[in-house]
Amino acid sequence: MKNVLLILFLFISTVRAQSVLPTAAQLKWADAEIGVLIHFDMPVFEPSYDFRSDWSYHPALSVFNPTQLDTDQWIKASKAAGATYAILVAKHCSGFSLWPTTAHPYSVKNTPWRNGQGDIVKDFIASCTKYGLKPGIYASTTANGYLQVDNPGKVVSGNETEQLKYNEVVRTQLTELWSNYGKLFEVWFDGGVLPPEKGGFDVLSMLKEKQPEAIAFQGPYGHEHNIRWVGNEEGVAPYPCWSVADSTTSSSGVVEIKGLNGNPKGLFWCPGESDFPLRLNSSFQGGWFWHKDEDDQLRSIDELVDKHSKSVGRNTNMLLGVVVDDRGLVPDVDVKRLEEFGEVISAKYAHPIARKTNQGKSVYITFDVPQQLSRIVIMEDISKGERIREYTLYGKENGAWKLLSTGSSVGHKRIEVVDGVFQAVKFEVTKADGKFFLKELACY
Repeated sequence: MKNVLLILFLFISTVRAQSVLPTAAQLKWADAEIGVLIHFDMPVFEPSYDFRSDWSYHPALSVFNPTQLDTDQWIKASKAAGATYAILVAKHCSGFSLWPTTAHPYSVKNTPWRNGQGDIVKDFIASCTKYGLKPGIYASTTANGYLQVDNPGKVVSGNETEQLKYNEVVRTQLTELWSNYGKLFEVWFDGGVLPPEKGGFDVLSMLKEKQPEAIAFQGPYGHEHNIRWVGNEEGVAPYPCWSVADSTTSSSGVVEIKGLNGNPKGLFWCPGESDFPLRLNSSFQGGWFWHKDEDDQLRSIDELVDKHSKSVGRNTNMLLGVVVDDRGLVPDVDVKRLEEFGEVISAKYAHPIARKTNQGKSVYITFDVPQQLSRIVIMEDISKGERIREYTLYGKENGAWKLLSTGSSVGHKRIEVVDGVFQAVKFEVTKADGKFFLKELACY
């Protein structure tokens, strides 16, 4: 009887795991691969500002006047880097809002910039449409210096009446951002979402009503298009990194997902997004915001390419942080580095030496003449699930097979970095959870 129950348990577990599939929105998101996260807030104009150091102090609205602001320039630079989507930080921790919110006075509508008639969110969305990038909006609900709110979205006074007032601000601002600017590709909740049972606003209900198809980074528990944090701001996903997980991003706003690697036997499709700034993490505000003396703090091309292999190449999307300076422009040196990175990635991956699609357990690619290889890309057809559990990769040198690597998670894309001259390449799936579907094996 015990053996029968064990077999039944294993069968049910396998069926449940294999039934975990991405939504149509999550499939489109995985194909997007590279995005940018654009930061622009009061620290650009007043670098000494720290919202936690003095809750009663806020930079004067008069300091915000980026006279050359040009969102077209931001998006052109992002597209040159290979980004297919862009996320604007519409409200960061200061509480200052880049759109003319009706929730409170601390926004662009009361600044000298464009005599208070401007709307950066509107301009950003228009530029994304113009240049073909999918738009997203970051609007953290967990911290707001102007309204004296800190993680995980609670007023620092602990006053219940003040909390209710803040929740109303959240309701108003998310309604504006999710109603007035069209369909969004992704929404970002830095630090998760404080749920109603913990005293927060019911973000989930509004998300389902206003932006039901939007991908949600660290979104509310119960949203079907959630994605998760990989645990660092270095652009390096852990390996293995499964799209399937045993929970979604954060159900309470303060409790992390169980395990940064995900869980191939989990019950939720909740892939990772690897965010990191173009400027070094050791620079101003962790590299997320511009500082006038740090144009020499850009990451090298080699480092960016390496992070691409460790983010996109580890079954996550790469989200690259881009700064905007006090003119309202992406600095010239940053624009140049973004262009250089885009050119290198395009050159590396635009034209495979050879590729095979829709193959079985073992895949062989034989070259007419030996080829110098630097990358081998493996892709699973994730529309049918994440089934590959273990694999081996070989290269044939001088007539003999050489083990290049062993791996586990493939998912949307696995990039194996190799170095050698090979007559052939062999990829073998040595363990799978049911029938797997290999989408592509490509050599570069």
